[in-house]
Amino acid sequence: MSNQQRTGDARGRETVLEARLRTIVAASPLLRQVLDRWGDVGLPDCWVSGSAIAQTAWNAAFGLPPAHGLADIDLVYFDAADMSERGETREAARVRDLFSDLPLPIDVKNEARVHLWYARKFGYPIPPYRSSAHAIATFPTTAGAVAIRPVGSHLEILAPFGLADLFDHIVRPNKVQITQAIYDAKVRRWRACWPGLTIVDWHDAA
Repeated sequence: MSNQQRTGDARGRETVLEARLRTIVAASPLLRQVLDRWGDVGLPDCWVSGSAIAQTAWNAAFGLPPAHGLADIDLVYFDAADMSERGETREAARVRDLFSDLPLPIDVKNEARVHLWYARKFGYPIPPYRSSAHAIATFPTTAGAVAIRPVGSHLEILAPFGLADLFDHIVRPNKVQITQAIYDAKVRRWRACWPGLTIVDWHDAA
């Protein structure tokens, strides 16, 4: 098989997986409520991101309730014009109030200011992100580096590592930014909630 054929096959599978993810999201009572009120969120370069999307897909795959294992729903946005803690806190409170009827909390982060507090929390500095997409590409796992947002009647999907690991139920570290300790802490909880996952050891990942 030629490289061109392999590339075409990979793109074809990704299109199928994107369609599958859209179907899963549409069936999720939690994610659907957030997306249905997206016009009220009103934040720049904003996405529903991270673990809640991956965990919703795993719950569908393993026949678990839609909210099983979900701790919160993450919204990330990028506003370099206001990198103040006060501004982020104000927007987070507004969005939480907007979704106060949901059974899970909404966590809102301005990715433009993450570098200002990252070293204090994790012990080492990072350079500033350039966009929400840049931030999502540094998320701890390839399966969790996924984001969605409605654009008109279409659900836009951002998946810098593709969706294969997500739908193959593989948890693989994304070593761009995190440490092994961060990864190991995350997978301990995920293994307990979704024992059907295949966990790639930190040292076995490229």
